Amino acid sequence: MTYIQVNFAFDTDIEAVGDILSAQLADIGFESFVSVESGLETFVQTSLFSEEALKAVLADFPMKVEIDYSFHQIEDKNWNEEWEKHYFNPIEIENLCCIHSSFHQPEGEFQYRILIDPKMSFGTGHHQTTLLMLKEILSIDFTGKSVLDMGCGTAVLAILASMRGANPVLAIDIDEWAFNNTLENIQLNNTRNIDVLWGGAELLGIETFDIIFANINRNILLQDIPAYVSVLNDGGTLIMSGFYKEDIPLIRAKCEECGLTFSHFEELDNWVVFCANAKKV
Repeated sequence: MTYIQVNFAFDTDIEAVGDILSAQLADIGFESFVSVESGLETFVQTSLFSEEALKAVLADFPMKVEIDYSFHQIEDKNWNEEWEKHYFNPIEIENLCCIHSSFHQPEGEFQYRILIDPKMSFGTGHHQTTLLMLKEILSIDFTGKSVLDMGCGTAVLAILASMRGANPVLAIDIDEWAFNNTLENIQLNNTRNIDVLWGGAELLGIETFDIIFANINRNILLQDIPAYVSVLNDGGTLIMSGFYKEDIPLIRAKCEECGLTFSHFEELDNWVVFCANAKKV
């Protein structure tokens, strides 16, 4: 599998430009986003890259800003090494959790250490949405809870839930690369109670869950919330991220339409984590 690296340069240092652009690029298949001094470095599978779609995103960009771009194809093996060595710096959440790759061995005492070799999968803790999800997981008692991680990426969320006592855990991603990377990271962390499936919401069926994670994007969430609710146990919790604060009314309305009740949300740089509960019968 080959990838295209697309570099964007802005004529402003307003942080929201990169956030908005990342969200719009995700809608046309882009997977990974790295903020750099000049703007944004992004990555998309070669088979999904469309310069026409990219130009349409920039033409309809909602802010008055000059955005230039350039792109080139990269090889998987080169990307893996560069990402892990140079981009994936360790993530520390107080003294509770440390997420790092095999290229880094940070010192310090942490309740949970998660070893993630992300390669091309989204979900290292660097993006606001993943960090919000991780912090939410650290606030919940998972002892004996069944968990579903939809759009698992690197499986960092599933792994942390497993470490905090969740059992069983199911991780699903539609991307083959993420599926394979999830299998690798499960082995690295010896969290062998996590099952992994390759696909989307169509895989959901008989098995039900106490807690469901879905860190994807607004449009996919709106489409798939009914499927999540169909496998959420009574009294269970749906935890979602991948969208902005202004998207909350749409997400909340869909949740309530499906019988969930709003619990709370947390915000970081206008990104949010949103929690809703299934009513107990």
